Amino acid sequence: MDLLAEEGYVVYGASRNPDRICPPPDGWTPIRMDVADDRSVENGVETILQTEHRIDVLINNAGVGLAGAIEETPTEEAMAILQTDFLGMLRTCRAVLPAMREQGDGRILNVSSLAGRIGLPFQGIYSAAKFAVEGLSEALRMEVRPFGIHVVLVEPGDIRTPFTDNRAFVHGMESSPYAERMHRAIQKADADERAGPGPLIVARQIRRILATRSPRARFTVGELFQRMAGRLKELLPDRWFEFFLSMYYRLR
Repeated sequence: MDLLAEEGYVVYGASRNPDRICPPPDGWTPIRMDVADDRSVENGVETILQTEHRIDVLINNAGVGLAGAIEETPTEEAMAILQTDFLGMLRTCRAVLPAMREQGDGRILNVSSLAGRIGLPFQGIYSAAKFAVEGLSEALRMEVRPFGIHVVLVEPGDIRTPFTDNRAFVHGMESSPYAERMHRAIQKADADERAGPGPLIVARQIRRILATRSPRARFTVGELFQRMAGRLKELLPDRWFEFFLSMYYRLR
């Protein structure tokens, strides 16, 4: 948000608790919004429209993680991830589209993940949410293009953010038959995230996308070998790719 504000964009940053943002933002405006609540999203968007009378760009970046075996993930824990990572994006898209259609242009940038193209072991619910983001974004891109609206996917690899420390774990994993392999896989994921580039690399990519007249459907961001993983999945036989991914996450 700081980078876009420095570029001259009028920036609003949505948060469930904007009063807790510290230090106070310089150059952009925090607003209250909970993407898991329809009315909250509608009110937040209406607040911006009443002040600015238009919305040119929506960046969907809300997301939470969950680690654990799919077999042992309770439905309510899975739904909590989907409420934020997928349905939250759907709510905000629906809320801004009427204004964008009326003004005849707009950009919607949905921050997905390389986990939205590759199912990550012991992060299956998170991957499922991001796969859903990918599918919806591809469909929405075709639906709204005649109205001058561009929908773009941004797919970061492992980025160094508080996401790592805030990742939730399925309850009771310590006694699970999956526990040993799960902990090895998540330790590897944690290490990669903590050693990854900072979020500025994603912000700069978003800035480039906004400066592009007709951006393509998706942009990957992060370390080269991670960005190539999505392409390798398309090229390699499934069992080969699964073997290499299992080795990478220390499952064998």
